[in-house]
Amino acid sequence: MDTLNEAERRHQKALERLRLLRPFDDEFMRCLFRDNIPLAQFTLCVLTGRNDIVITKCETQKDMKRLGGARSLCLDLYAKDTIFRIYNMETQRESGGADPKRARYHSSVVDIENLNANQDFSELPETYIIFITETDFFGKGEPVYPIERINLATGEPFNDGTHILYVNGAYRGDSDIGKLMHDFSCASADDMNFRIMADNTRYLKENTKGVRSMCKVIEDMLREEREEVTAEVTVEVTEGIVREMLRKGKLSLEDIAQYSKLPLDKVKELQFGQ
Repeated sequence: MDTLNEAERRHQKALERLRLLRPFDDEFMRCLFRDNIPLAQFTLCVLTGRNDIVITKCETQKDMKRLGGARSLCLDLYAKDTIFRIYNMETQRESGGADPKRARYHSSVVDIENLNANQDFSELPETYIIFITETDFFGKGEPVYPIERINLATGEPFNDGTHILYVNGAYRGDSDIGKLMHDFSCASADDMNFRIMADNTRYLKENTKGVRSMCKVIEDMLREEREEVTAEVTVEVTEGIVREMLRKGKLSLEDIAQYSKLPLDKVKELQFGQ
């Protein structure tokens, strides 16, 4: 009975969280755009100002694994179109997540993912890295900030096929971007401007099957959050024990690392912090 009550409690908590979620929120965005080619195509056309985008592939939470040993990336939205242009769209609620060097890294990882060993560099696809920031990252009131490389000596475009867009999620003009950013900030489908956004939002929040899939995602994320907190507490306790072992000085650093399951470098760091 207790197990059933706990499961019901988690489900109710997920339902409460679902009611408040918006496209800006990670768990909602990943379901909203998952394998949803029409919505991805519509959104990318609005954000880029292009009307020739025909999406053939759309993934959410795509892991970029080709760079062995390098920092991994899990992309919010990864899409390809009929002429092999690549689109990576990220929503960033905190300005720290939209650091320009992060955009640079996303661009480089997408490049590496899309050029095989025997291909010529000229075969690199045209790419769009799009950061939608909930606040105006550059603070100038523009709806979109296009970032392009130029030849400083001539003032001409470098034309390397790389495009970076910072979209101002706080913009509320009468343009399609203003209306779309309004929709990204809405928790209710009834408040949205675009039918395609509203219909997909309504499915995930009101349709039985959609709600079930969303609740599973939310419950999984809540569990991950609990595990992360538990892991952080465990690390704090472990480091406290290691500090005490170091203070007593009865064991070698190697033995302390073995017993505590901490890396030797971490034990040495704690030693110098004594």
